[in-house]
This record gives sequence, structure tokens and C-alpha cells, in this order.
Amino acid sequence: QVQLAESGGGLVQAGGSLRLSCTASGIIFSINTIGWYRQAPGKQRELVASIRSIGIRNYLDSVKGRFTISRDNAKNTVYLQMNSLKPEDTAVYYCNVRGANEYWGQGTQVTVSS
Repeated sequence: QVQLAESGGGLVQAGGSLRLSCTASGIIFSINTIGWYRQAPGKQRELVASIRSIGIRNYLDSVKGRFTISRDNAKNTVYLQMNSLKPEDTAVYYCNVRGANEYWGQGTQVTVSS
């Protein structure tokens, strides 16, 4: 059974930083594409950042230069380092694994106050 455990969300002031973690069990991260999505109230879920098995990273334009996605294959964990946070980054952030199948984490709330 595949499980994704997210952590690291919270409340932070604008300009602050958070690091989200997503640790998987029952699946090998290294052979899959891992993504962080977010969904703000009343908005569609959007892809924030992704990292492919070969290490290629992609970012939403609005987070480029502020967010960094990385992976530790030995720990089966993916991170999202978020710096210079803005109120518009407030959302529930979800970890997504896409390979032969697709899996979602339960989400972690990130709230950025102005």
C-alpha cells in the first residue's frame, strides 16, 4: 500500500520560509516524477514544482527563484524549500507521485500572513 506523508506546513509571515517534506512508503520515489501542487480556496489545483526521475525540475512561473524542489532517494523523500513567501502562496500543498500509477498525499496547509 502506497502512503505519502507530508509535513512542514504552517503559518509564516510574508518574506519568511518553510520547507515541506513528502516521504513515501510502498513506492520507490527515484523512478517516478514527484510534484508539489497547491490549491487555494475557490481556485483550481495547480502544479507548483516537479522533479523527474532523471532530475529535471520544472516550476510554476510565479515561484521561480523562490521555491526549490529536491529529492533524497535514500530517504524516499522529496522537499519543497519555499523562500520569500507571499500571501498569494497561501494554499493547501499536496505531494503527487506519478509513474505507472498516481498517488496523492493528504495535503499540508501553508498560510502566509501579510
